[in-house]
Amino acid sequence: MKLLRVLTGLAAVVVALVLQVSLFPHFAWHGVVPNLVLLVVVAAALTRGASFAMLLAFAGGVALDLAPPADHLAGRWALALVVVAYVASRVRTVNRPSTTAIVGTVAASSFVGTSIFALTGLLLRDPVMSVPDLLQVILVALVWDVLLTPFVLPVMMRMFQAVAPEGATA
Repeated sequence: MKLLRVLTGLAAVVVALVLQVSLFPHFAWHGVVPNLVLLVVVAAALTRGASFAMLLAFAGGVALDLAPPADHLAGRWALALVVVAYVASRVRTVNRPSTTAIVGTVAASSFVGTSIFALTGLLLRDPVMSVPDLLQVILVALVWDVLLTPFVLPVMMRMFQAVAPEGATA
């Protein structure tokens, strides 16, 4: 079951990545697209826990760093998504989290992930943007991710719960 869980998680990341870089640029708002890979990572963190979500986040982050149009230094999204996976997994409870907790976790994760990506860009001078421009990008990304939460998170969370339920062995 662990192999099935990993393959399902990787498939979800690949589908999210393909949609994020091919379909959603046509719907960009101020040049910002929703981060579907981040939403998959948050769903994994809320349902499967930190270790699985952080591995999935690293794989998804590296893929996002290398996917066209890769206009930044590789590793920035990987770092941001691993931190997001850890932070989101802290919200995980024994019972299913409430809708408010899920939306709040997505908002916090979007803010943290996009901020880490933006701040590493400032530190590495890759590409040079002004702080007000970065704040606008962070805000637009947060709004995008929260708006897509009702459509993406329930499906992803059900999928991660169905693949190797919590009490299952192997």
